[in-house]
Amino acid sequence: MAERSRGARRRLLPLLLLLLAGSAASPAEEGGGRREAGGGEHGEEAARHHDSSYGTFASEFYDLRYLSEEGYPFPTAPPVDPFAKIRVDDCGKTKGCFRYGKPGCNAETCDYFLSYRRIGADVEFELSADTDGWVAVGFSSDKKMGGDDVMACVHDDNGRVRIQHFYNVGQWAKEIQRNPARDEEGVFENNRVTCRFKRPVYVPREETIVDLHLSWYYLFAWGPAIQGSITRHDIDSPPVSERVVSIYKYEDIFMPSAAYQTFSSPFCLLLIVALTFYLLMGTP
Repeated sequence: MAERSRGARRRLLPLLLLLLAGSAASPAEEGGGRREAGGGEHGEEAARHHDSSYGTFASEFYDLRYLSEEGYPFPTAPPVDPFAKIRVDDCGKTKGCFRYGKPGCNAETCDYFLSYRRIGADVEFELSADTDGWVAVGFSSDKKMGGDDVMACVHDDNGRVRIQHFYNVGQWAKEIQRNPARDEEGVFENNRVTCRFKRPVYVPREETIVDLHLSWYYLFAWGPAIQGSITRHDIDSPPVSERVVSIYKYEDIFMPSAAYQTFSSPFCLLLIVALTFYLLMGTP
């Protein structure tokens, strides 16, 4: 009997071991299942977070773009403030102006236009001319070209208008690398070069840059440009201010162009009077 009991226990032992192994493995599998389930939940949450992040990125990305006519997004340049038009109503009041051309012309119709006004420690200049090349103003101790500080707005081949500094050596303008201009703006529209810039009233003493708190004759010039380099001015005798200009005095000065000077010269007026008198009196 004992023999049979020991044999039964031997046969039951492997079954008990299997049952114990199964019960020990069950929590692990359940834990593993829970971990897997937890991992799945975490994965779903991560996926949702990823989708949300991507959606935010995409919306910000498309906010920075426009759609083409075909509906595809394409990069656009950052917005640029348009060039503010030159106001001529302020001439003689809050700024000084020079107009050269047809009587009654303004900054968009004069052959040449210049304005100046003081802003703090700077002087703001506005220039415009009927040209596709360059427009400039020179500061001179006399009315002649030579030894003059020149600021020019030059239209280059890329369509940009750049502010450059020159010094007149005789009849030749030499570009100077030291440029006192700042807050530069320029535009080429309707076959006109127009620009706006500031330069300090006071500058360190130097031959090529004048102090604008002193009075100077203003030389007005414009002409064509070749590959962004200025060439000879359009007219043989560019206009010049009749007297020295002070930045502390605002005037609105008009200078008729050659086409409108014919009947304003003393000789022409005298000739007209003589012809009129002759026609009225008749011949003997």
